[in-house]
Amino acid sequence: MMFTKTAVLGAGTIGASWAALFAASGREVTVYDPAADAEARVARMVEAAAGPLAELGWENAGDLSRIRYTADPADAVVGAGFIQESVPERLDIKHDLYARIEPVLEPGAIIGSSTSGLMLGQMQDGFANPGRLVLAHPFNPPHLIPLVELMGNDRTDPDVLDAAQKFYEDLGKVCIRLHKEVPGHVANRLQAALWREAIHLAAEGVASVGDIDRAIAHGPGLRWAIMGPSLLFHLAGGDKGMRGLAHHLGPAFETWWADLGTAHLTPEVVEMLVKGVDDEAAGKSVAELADQRDRVLLGYLKTRAALA
Repeated sequence: MMFTKTAVLGAGTIGASWAALFAASGREVTVYDPAADAEARVARMVEAAAGPLAELGWENAGDLSRIRYTADPADAVVGAGFIQESVPERLDIKHDLYARIEPVLEPGAIIGSSTSGLMLGQMQDGFANPGRLVLAHPFNPPHLIPLVELMGNDRTDPDVLDAAQKFYEDLGKVCIRLHKEVPGHVANRLQAALWREAIHLAAEGVASVGDIDRAIAHGPGLRWAIMGPSLLFHLAGGDKGMRGLAHHLGPAFETWWADLGTAHLTPEVVEMLVKGVDDEAAGKSVAELADQRDRVLLGYLKTRAALA
């Protein structure tokens, strides 16, 4: 097992989910978070994740004895081989944290940042020697969603990205590599592009917020869970593959792209979205919807693993 001693810095939704997975994998985890209720929040996450993680084959799912807590980030990283940083998305907070932990880091320790929007180069400026820091962006909830977006750059030590990828893959993750820094990385930009058009269609009165969601969930979203859009369009081209698809539907796509709209989260648009999702939720709470999401997701992951 790689990196048997780990640390999680920041115990919000993402950090607590990482802690649950690290512990379920049999690793020791030290959690740093200055909030008074951090331990209780992590315990709730570990307990909630225990059932799904056990179904996915993690023998130590729900084992709270593998987790200890501290209000000192330097204490958290002492002896840790891998550190998952998930503190708030502010450079000043991250830089302050890095300055506090760098003097006590193990020589070979790797720091993976869960940042969803900040650039690796920006974050590296918080270290005197930034070679062990990598971008390691998960998707919520990290204990279930396999994707991790990884990136290093010319300031990253040569061995770090490969070692980080092996660590995440040992946790059942599917890693992609970014070769260039862009705001929002890859998957968030794709989400943003789709949501922009969904908002535009709703604002233009083409369909309701709920029906647009259903169009994705019961249409292309099902296929996207199996393959990405380019490979699926390759299949749509039949024997001629992508070349055939581009020949037959290329002009239509060009027309659709030219007609795509823009969207801005004005107060009016936000109210439209709030009403739309309230109608769609039909009285279910956020917790109930999250549970529904996770139960379906778990079924998908188990089926996919069985067919792999």
